[in-house]
Amino acid sequence: MIRAAVAIAAALSLGACASLAPYGPQRGPGGQGFSEQRIENDRFRVTYSGVGAPGPVADMALLRAAELTLDQGHDWFEVTQRYIDGRPDSAGGVRPNVSVGYGSGSGRYGGRRYSSSGVGVGVGLNFSGPSPTSTLLEIRLGRGARPDDREAYDAREVRYALSGRE
Repeated sequence: MIRAAVAIAAALSLGACASLAPYGPQRGPGGQGFSEQRIENDRFRVTYSGVGAPGPVADMALLRAAELTLDQGHDWFEVTQRYIDGRPDSAGGVRPNVSVGYGSGSGRYGGRRYSSSGVGVGVGLNFSGPSPTSTLLEIRLGRGARPDDREAYDAREVRYALSGRE
C-alpha cells in the first residue's frame, strides 16, 4: 500500500515538473518565456521565466544566452552574474509524506490498571501545484577561443546540448 502511494506520488510529481511552457519569447508581464536587455555592446541581461523546477528554467536561460551570442556574431559567452529565484522544492506538484509513530501509556480506570501501546503509519500527499520561477543571467560575449573559466560557455555546444540544434 505504501509503495503504491509513493509510486503514484512520484509519477504525479514528475508530471508537474513537465509543465514548463514551450521555449519562446515572453508574452507580457508575468508570462513564461525569455527576454533580454542589452547593457553594453558585449553585455546582456537574459531572463527566462517559467513554471516548474529551477533546473529546467535555468537551462532555458542558458539556451537563450547561447542563441543570443550566436545571433550577435560571437562564439562564446561568460556568465558574470546569475540569479535564480525559488527554492529547491519550488517545483510544486505532489510531495509524498510518510510518517511513523509509536505511543504507549498506562494508568488506572475504575480501580483497574491498564497499559497500552500502538504503532501508526501515515502517508500524506500534498499537492500545491507548480510554482513560478525565473533565472536571470548577466552575460559577456566574446569571439575566438573561449576563456578557461568555469562560467564561460561555447555557444554552439550549449545550443546543441540544450536544443539538439547545431
